[in-house]
Amino acid sequence: EVIAAGQQVLEAMANGSRGYGFEWIHYPWGSAYYAEHGVMMDPKGLEMLQESDAIYFGAVGWENVPDHTSLWGLRLNITQNFDQWANIRPVKFLPGIESPLRMDTSALDWIVVRENSEGEYAGLGGRNLSGRGPGYEVAVQTALFTETGCERIIRFAFDLALTRDVPKVSSVTKSNAQQYGMVLWDEVFRRVAADYPEVETESVLVDAMSARFVLAPQSLSVVVASNLFADILSDLGSALAGSLGLAASANLNPERRFPSMFEPVHGSAPDIAGRGISNPVGAIASAALMLDHLGLPGEARRLEAAIGSVTASGPKTRDVGGAAGTQEVTDAVIAALAQ
Repeated sequence: EVIAAGQQVLEAMANGSRGYGFEWIHYPWGSAYYAEHGVMMDPKGLEMLQESDAIYFGAVGWENVPDHTSLWGLRLNITQNFDQWANIRPVKFLPGIESPLRMDTSALDWIVVRENSEGEYAGLGGRNLSGRGPGYEVAVQTALFTETGCERIIRFAFDLALTRDVPKVSSVTKSNAQQYGMVLWDEVFRRVAADYPEVETESVLVDAMSARFVLAPQSLSVVVASNLFADILSDLGSALAGSLGLAASANLNPERRFPSMFEPVHGSAPDIAGRGISNPVGAIASAALMLDHLGLPGEARRLEAAIGSVTASGPKTRDVGGAAGTQEVTDAVIAALAQ
């Protein structure tokens, strides 16, 4: 539903332009596809996606498919095989949206940069009874940290910080308890930081950073963290901004050897699916990130301005205190673009 909304907005923008358009290829992969075929996507799906300039992704998961099956069978299958190692998740406090924070949020704006290819989501480990018998099964989950993987995402965060009003990078680990992989991360962070003397830096443990998101969010600009920690922190940031339904993200292959993928942060929400009440803003904001990637930054800013205009004074969905449906909000964004 929300991807269809985003497509409507992008088509409206293209129809009013002279310089670009979109060609869409729809793939029906996901949990319904799994129910029919026993796999989440076509076995040749990666080859099919390889021909695209970008991937516009909705959400994955349904009540009749185990979460690890749906996630690894589709989303992680794409992000890992296409080496989409940089995941950016802006935390934007939109006008007209009430935050649970008891402070003026109008100036709050930070970005969570997530290492997206290894870390805790590397898929290394296994389960074994190890001869101990029923009730004594052992499960091992190994986090993978490579010097190359740490350096490229940390350097990406620093380059991003240079484009912001406040050039600051906050690195998040738990290296006091995870003394191998995250100590390596800390060492690489200090080494990379020396190449960016104009950028303010800090290293913060993840529990302390969780508190900082709530108690001192004005101190944040770019937050870089491992796959798991950045995933959790970005959801916290989106909740503080008012709703996960507002949050956008981009899974980038910065070298452009593979297509990048753009998706709202929220899940598939089976409880409201098909009712026409989903918040399309996260998906539409993800489309703005996609426009940036496709070389249309002016159009991306124009779309972001239209989103802000609608949240400030237009219809709102239920998750942010309104009563509007998906289509009503989508139509309002299109109308705001025309203005």
